[in-house]
Amino acid sequence: MDKAGVAIPVSTKQITQNTVYSILIMISVSHLLNDTIQSLIPSIYPVVKNSFHLSFTQVGLITLTFQMAASLLQPLVGTYTDRKPKPFSLVTGMGFSLIGLLLLSRAGNFGVLLVSVGLIGVGSSIFHPEASKVAYMASGGKRGLAQSIFQVGGNAGSSLGPLLAALIIVPYGQSSIGWFSILALLAMTVLVMVGRWYKTNTNRIRKKAKHILEEAHHLSRQKVVISIIILLVLIFSKYFYLASMTSYFTFYLISKFHVTVQHSQIYLFIFLFSVAAGTILGGPLGDRFGRKYVIWFSILGAAPFTLLLPHVNLFWTGIFTVFIGVILSSAFPAILVYAQELLPGKIGMISGLFYGFAFGMGGLGSALLGSLADHTSIIFVYRVCSFLPLIGLLTGFLPDIGGRKKKTA
Repeated sequence: MDKAGVAIPVSTKQITQNTVYSILIMISVSHLLNDTIQSLIPSIYPVVKNSFHLSFTQVGLITLTFQMAASLLQPLVGTYTDRKPKPFSLVTGMGFSLIGLLLLSRAGNFGVLLVSVGLIGVGSSIFHPEASKVAYMASGGKRGLAQSIFQVGGNAGSSLGPLLAALIIVPYGQSSIGWFSILALLAMTVLVMVGRWYKTNTNRIRKKAKHILEEAHHLSRQKVVISIIILLVLIFSKYFYLASMTSYFTFYLISKFHVTVQHSQIYLFIFLFSVAAGTILGGPLGDRFGRKYVIWFSILGAAPFTLLLPHVNLFWTGIFTVFIGVILSSAFPAILVYAQELLPGKIGMISGLFYGFAFGMGGLGSALLGSLADHTSIIFVYRVCSFLPLIGLLTGFLPDIGGRKKKTA
């Protein structure tokens, strides 16, 4: 097979076995660019909060608007494209993000801010389920690895936002956000190439679904439904906690340790970079040892550090956030692939559901935590959120599926 992923007639067995790394890298790079754009939104909160005189509740509403726009459409997009694949919808989605980005750079009031982040959210809702499906198509059976490669690009992009905000947006102002339209245009160029591969390889998703059905888990419908609900609850705990970090960590550092805005952005970058680094672990470890055990460790394992975080000094805050980011971030690839294995053949729908729910919980968490911060304090918010990873105890109710592969002669 061509290493670049060019369609060449191959057998069904080869289709289900070959991993197209060139496509995985391209979709990961596009995820990096997409999520870099998205991460600019929370990164400019200290800037727009001062210039527009916003309350913490209004800051939370910005995140809620973005996350709801990015979440509600995702299951619908995934379900629709499961039935009717749309290879170039990825480019269309990035076009929405480009328009939203340019509008955000010129927003003159709170209402326009909400519209601009909503457009970026719509672009994200189109991008994630389809891009995740492409990663699945190119996995060659290494589904955890493929999802981690895809996800690490997004998390790396998310980590760049605060750094770029500290270097460019804080010193040059809101209008400098427009410069990042170059990233959207670059992503659209990459996604055109991905779309061409997708268009000529739609048989991969159909044949792979049939192949996976032959390895079905044989769980009852009730057990599958209960497992999906548990996974969604775990997503809730993970993304509510992440919402506290991505939206309010800079304010927490400024309030408790009296650091500068730029200094706080560096700490946020360190946390988000740790999230990116940890993401690459969850998928491959799930392939090897079983996704349930990775999920168990990645959510519950962060609890000791989250519980201690509100009670330590600035130095240990930086250290603990690295551990929290690395451990917590390994959950999502394992959770998503586990869910895909529960419902084989519905890859787009599952990807859209879980990405959408994750974004929705992040937005809802940001809005609720912002309101809580207004009524109490930002430090109190972190004391409350420190208990969220304990919800990981529910992992014990998940059945053992996937994971370590049986060797065949």
